[in-house]
Amino acid sequence: MKFKVSAAAMVLVAASFAVPHIRVQAQTSEAAKKHRKANTPPPPSVEEQIEKLRLQMQTQIDTLKSDLADKDTQLKQAQQSAADAQAAAAKAQAAVDAQQQSFTENAAAVSTLQGTVNDLKANQTSLATTVSDETANIKKMVTSPDALYYKGITISPAGSFLAGETVWRSAATAGDINTPFTGVPLANSDAGQLSEFYGSGRQSRLALKAIGKLDNVTLTGYYEMDWLGAGVTSNSNQSNSYVMRQRQLWADAKLSDGWDFSAGQGWSLATETTQGLTRGTEILPSTIDAQYEAGFVWTRQYSFRMSKDLGNKVFIGLSAENAETLNPGGSNLPTNLLIGSAGTSGGLYNAGGSASGSALANYSFNLAPDFVVKMAFEPGWGHWEIFSIDRLFRDRIYPTGAAPYNDMEVGSGIGGGFRAPLASKKVTIGLKGLWGQGVGRYGSSTIGDVTIRPDGQLSPIHGFSALSTLELNPNPRTTIYFNYGGDYLDRDYVLNGTTQVGYGTRSVNMSGCLVEPASTAANPTSDPTAPTNCGGNTKDVQEFTAGYWYNIYAGPKGRLRQGFQYSWIRRDLWSGAGGTANPGNGAHGDDNMVFTSLRYYLP
Repeated sequence: MKFKVSAAAMVLVAASFAVPHIRVQAQTSEAAKKHRKANTPPPPSVEEQIEKLRLQMQTQIDTLKSDLADKDTQLKQAQQSAADAQAAAAKAQAAVDAQQQSFTENAAAVSTLQGTVNDLKANQTSLATTVSDETANIKKMVTSPDALYYKGITISPAGSFLAGETVWRSAATAGDINTPFTGVPLANSDAGQLSEFYGSGRQSRLALKAIGKLDNVTLTGYYEMDWLGAGVTSNSNQSNSYVMRQRQLWADAKLSDGWDFSAGQGWSLATETTQGLTRGTEILPSTIDAQYEAGFVWTRQYSFRMSKDLGNKVFIGLSAENAETLNPGGSNLPTNLLIGSAGTSGGLYNAGGSASGSALANYSFNLAPDFVVKMAFEPGWGHWEIFSIDRLFRDRIYPTGAAPYNDMEVGSGIGGGFRAPLASKKVTIGLKGLWGQGVGRYGSSTIGDVTIRPDGQLSPIHGFSALSTLELNPNPRTTIYFNYGGDYLDRDYVLNGTTQVGYGTRSVNMSGCLVEPASTAANPTSDPTAPTNCGGNTKDVQEFTAGYWYNIYAGPKGRLRQGFQYSWIRRDLWSGAGGTANPGNGAHGDDNMVFTSLRYYLP
């Protein structure tokens, strides 16, 4: 197509040159004719000239065609060369792209390979470290295990210790390392004139905890024992001290949804805890004295407990606990009733002898367990508690000339407390108390629970227990503590005619409280005991304690701990009738006590 257009264009150009030339030729021809006519023979004819011109044009056209053909050939060759060059360039580009892709892939492969090598090196190092650590752990578990493992259960003796301890008292109590608070002798008693010193290892303790973990529950069993019991004085009053002395023996199931169930002998739910209401996290006064501190609220007895963790901030719990009524106290009490008895020879309770006609151990015939309801709060600063105790007391009354019947009375109390850190946990303050009627058993002094009305009915006695604590931890090795607390019982008596009957009566003879007993001419062989004519009941027991614990060593081999404690204790009696030297102050006894302890705790 391009060739045809080019040929047509050439023809038109040739024609444009040919027409003027024809005209010139025609004019020249006319002139020539005239000239020939005049001078020469006539010129060639027009047809000859046209033919000649045609031949010339044809020659030019043929030449142009030939040139155009050559150019077309050259153009095709150029186009072919360009196409070939473009194809070669595309092929080369493809080769370059392929080579670049191959280079990129090779680089990525090299990078991946390098990363794999690095990972292998790291894994090898980590594996070597893991193997080394596991080997060390296995070696440690074999040579010095933290716990024993039996069929998936972890068994640990943590909490066990061996103790060598001493106590010196300015007034003798004959109580060993355990102070009988209501047995502190009066100032003018014979024992009040004598000091005592005892060394003891009986507070040494063996403990065994077993923990088994399932998907949704953690099972715990705990056993704890010491040598602080005595067979002839074992009782259920406060610590259920049966030999070989069972301190704690309980099982616990803690669910992942916050519910916690446990049963067995352990600390009362009323005892202060440090982690929610979890059994085993109870916090005790930092004392060497095995009776702890006046004002400390506790028992250690059988209980069934359930609690619920409400979001790690609030905890609620309920406990049904073994009940026991302390022997009724007071003056001029009736005896026509049955509230309990000493153990029988065919049973497991203490059937020991008697002192002045009274059984050494009394087991009340309980109507129901004691119930403790408690709520704890951990808002972010400290641990806070409120709780209540409900109790039922029962006796059988045998009135003169009437049918016997059972009497039931209700006792109850409410308590609370807190423990919180200060100064970056280098200082801890705490306060706890219990107030109510018939809850004396839960105070560390165990003064009393009930008294008796003239008709034989029981009357729960109002009272309270309270303990304040200040602890200092200047360094990880040292704990310095200060405690002040007390247990108190109110007067509780009525008139039976002209006779006052009950607890803390004002008519009881107190005339001999400030006179030390002595042999008389009429009875020169009589043994001095407590002051005669001094029959008042205990009003309160107060105690101030200061001491420290110092870890001589604490590490993988256990802990070697040394402690020192000073205590001042005072027991006051309710005032009564008689010519005491200072009736406003009443009869009382003071005791200064110094304790030392050296303990080795198993790791």
